[in-house]
Amino acid sequence: MSLPDDYLDYPLRRYGMDHDRYAWSMLPQRPPVRWPQGARLALWVIPALEWFPLNMKGQPFKPPGAMQTAYPDFRHYTLRDYGNRVGIYRIMQALEKHAIPASVAINAAVAERYPSLVQSCLQRGWEIIANGMDMDHIHHGGLAEADERKWITHSLEVLQRIGGQRIRGWLSPAKSESHNTLDLLKEAGLDYVCDWVNDDMPYAMQTRAGVLMAMPHPIDIDDHTILVQNHHTEDDFRDQLIDQFDGLYRESSSDNGRFMAISLHPWVIGQPYRISALEEALAHIMSHPDVWAATGSDILDACNGWAQTPAQRP
Repeated sequence: MSLPDDYLDYPLRRYGMDHDRYAWSMLPQRPPVRWPQGARLALWVIPALEWFPLNMKGQPFKPPGAMQTAYPDFRHYTLRDYGNRVGIYRIMQALEKHAIPASVAINAAVAERYPSLVQSCLQRGWEIIANGMDMDHIHHGGLAEADERKWITHSLEVLQRIGGQRIRGWLSPAKSESHNTLDLLKEAGLDYVCDWVNDDMPYAMQTRAGVLMAMPHPIDIDDHTILVQNHHTEDDFRDQLIDQFDGLYRESSSDNGRFMAISLHPWVIGQPYRISALEEALAHIMSHPDVWAATGSDILDACNGWAQTPAQRP
């Protein structure tokens, strides 16, 4: 069977990126980053409060943490619910010890079911990030734009009504997006998105409504990946967080800061036998001078001046 002559033609193939969402750049060639008070490293902690329906459809795929056995899967459902009722409070205590504020990613369904939990987050000075409707409403390429807009609008309305806080950040369930997601998020008034994990530093993304900042939210060092998917030990999790910090701290200076994000799932790390791994990692991080623990919005506001300047292709 012969192929058409234009089979290998690709109009966006070029040096650098094959899209116009953001410009190609190498980290060492970017302008220096200066955090407030001359901090060397900005620390961003993001717990996730998720709701996994007992009767999940799992379309177009099941997200990490989804129900596994035949309906009703009480074993996995109640473990996820444990994180929202018990585990999250252990994370709160670990962060309070070091005066670390968090940006908590909340499903709208969690806010509707546990409004008191939202208030507990707000009382601690935490920022709320929208985390979609629930973990069974997955944004994907086959989702109609009108439906996706309704999901985003509903999620923001619920969180803003219950929390009374303007929502600036977004994390898609399972980090899944359609081709329209970034445009719709900016049109909805959001300032940053956490779905892209392709950089060490925040950077500007282009949408049809203007600039939307990407705040890298890594999956390779989060608790679910290390402890559940990779089956590593709690000591491994602690050591990997410490190694991540040590590497970034070595690269940093007061004139050229770095950024570290820690993604947490209360039903995973909030277990009694696991929480000490997080506590020990945070103690190591905060024992170093010039570490700035901040919310996503704080970091975004501090980096607006340099991160929205498009990087030039060499």
